[in-house]
Amino acid sequence: MGSFVPNTKEEREQMLREAGYESFDDMFSVIPEEVRLRKPLDLPSGLSEMEALKVMEDLAACNKVYREIFRGAGSYDHYIPAIVKSVTSKEEFLTAYTPYQAEISQGILQSIFEFQTMVCELTGMDVSNASHYDGATAAAESIPMCIDRKHKAAYVSATTDPKVLEVMGTYCFGSNTRLVTVGEADGLTDLEDLKKVLAEDPEAACFYVESPNYYGNLEDVEAIAEIVHGAGAKLVLGIDPIAQAVIKTPRELGADIAVGDGQPLGMPIAFGGPYVGIMATTTDMMRKLPGRIVGETKDHDGRRAYVLTLQAREQHIRREKASSNICSNQDLCALTASVYMASMGPDGMKEVAEQSMAKAHFLRDELVKAGLTQKNCAGEFFNEFVTDCPMGAEALMAALDEKGILGGLPLDAETVLWCATEVNSRSAILEVADTVRSLM
Repeated sequence: MGSFVPNTKEEREQMLREAGYESFDDMFSVIPEEVRLRKPLDLPSGLSEMEALKVMEDLAACNKVYREIFRGAGSYDHYIPAIVKSVTSKEEFLTAYTPYQAEISQGILQSIFEFQTMVCELTGMDVSNASHYDGATAAAESIPMCIDRKHKAAYVSATTDPKVLEVMGTYCFGSNTRLVTVGEADGLTDLEDLKKVLAEDPEAACFYVESPNYYGNLEDVEAIAEIVHGAGAKLVLGIDPIAQAVIKTPRELGADIAVGDGQPLGMPIAFGGPYVGIMATTTDMMRKLPGRIVGETKDHDGRRAYVLTLQAREQHIRREKASSNICSNQDLCALTASVYMASMGPDGMKEVAEQSMAKAHFLRDELVKAGLTQKNCAGEFFNEFVTDCPMGAEALMAALDEKGILGGLPLDAETVLWCATEVNSRSAILEVADTVRSLM
């Protein structure tokens, strides 16, 4: 490691002596001999900057870049205004770590404060934290907010994104929390099943549902909230931040906690990350929030200043009682989301949402005309929907791939989850439908 640290050999030897070691071998003596690296690694010689860039360009050329994408399932292709990268690429913003020292972190702290404010405006909630690793982590972290000694069971809709459900399972395993899945009926949460299971379980702490859900359908959240609250549990609502520009806020729908992934807010698909988790709640549950909350105050001279105001569940504050360990808050991604929302404004985000929804419905109509049948469609959908695929999902995806189009996500051999956003053109949608028609 010494060669990567800008210290001279003499300085490193002095630090070893100060720490009470004779050598690096002495310092690492606690490491078992059998796992130590004793022979040089068989690595190629170093490259110049120009040579390294060429190697990276050759590697990048192996990637396939699609001209049109009709796949969502938690990762969405939206247009990103040029100003977003222009602001976030400034040197002073290039960090993802939490600013502990307010004295030298005012800019970063203000950017987080703005992010929190915008999330509260988007969700209608009273308070937001300084972000999570991603939407799945935010969803999983909502469960410890709701459980207590008498309520150790978390319920989740079967219409939830499987990746989110998997992360929830990991969290619940570690905290000895029962995680129970509530059934679905034609692409929506089965309300009768929800009533039944909650009524029979006095330990029910919360119910998690997404709207739009994994199939793109908008759930009857108000009816769900009535059932959940009637059972004495909390409602956690998973959201798409773009959809929030045109539908009721989680607060208006009766949710106690709102979570989601901020990826649609100015972040490219980028092989699945990094993304940023959104979490907001009411004042009553503020002290149960994981992570950090940045607040605005005044300094000794009366000037506006920003500080880390609340960190109620974190291990560096309450080590023996901590129920969370969100050390990094994805600040660069949170800043990206803030710049995107600020540059788009309410009208711009509404336009993105309306175009995404309209183009998804146009795509659905054209695919149905081409011979496919919509499935899991009991409710209205936002920008994703499910169809059958009688010619085989693999065959259809391969045919679209040849045309530079990434088709929907195959849910099984004959079922596909489709997605459209504002970036999809009319001609591309018609091309997808023609490809389907040619294979029927």
